Amino acid sequence: MNRKVLQLTLLGFVAGAIGVLVFHQGVLLVMHALGLVAFPPYSLEPVPPLGVPRVLSLAFWGGIWGVILVHVMVRVRGADRLWVALVFGGVLPSAVGMFVITPLKGGVVTLGAAMLLRAFVINGAWGLGTALAYRAGRRVAL
Repeated sequence: MNRKVLQLTLLGFVAGAIGVLVFHQGVLLVMHALGLVAFPPYSLEPVPPLGVPRVLSLAFWGGIWGVILVHVMVRVRGADRLWVALVFGGVLPSAVGMFVITPLKGGVVTLGAAMLLRAFVINGAWGLGTALAYRAGRRVAL
């Protein structure tokens, strides 16, 4: 792996984790305060199988998704637009969470308009925040 790709990958991971900790959880905080979601932000509840606090698990997976997002932003013409990051974040992680992760964990996939909208808003905020963190980090690191 060449140095530029490694730097981009690391920057994507950090940007994705920041996107979770600031934007994803920030929107979740507002939605929770307004009574729109039952689950609290910044949860320290342990997540199986390793018992890592939920917010750190989310930040890790946000970092993994961040790597994918920044590589798309660099390689696909026009994908560096913020609206692309918003849609990427709102659609892809939400769809994988609903249709792959939920069944793997033994859950039932339920599709309601309100649930889909909440997932899009929360994860879309992550995508937007990741793109902004990537842009800021790119000026410094690359």
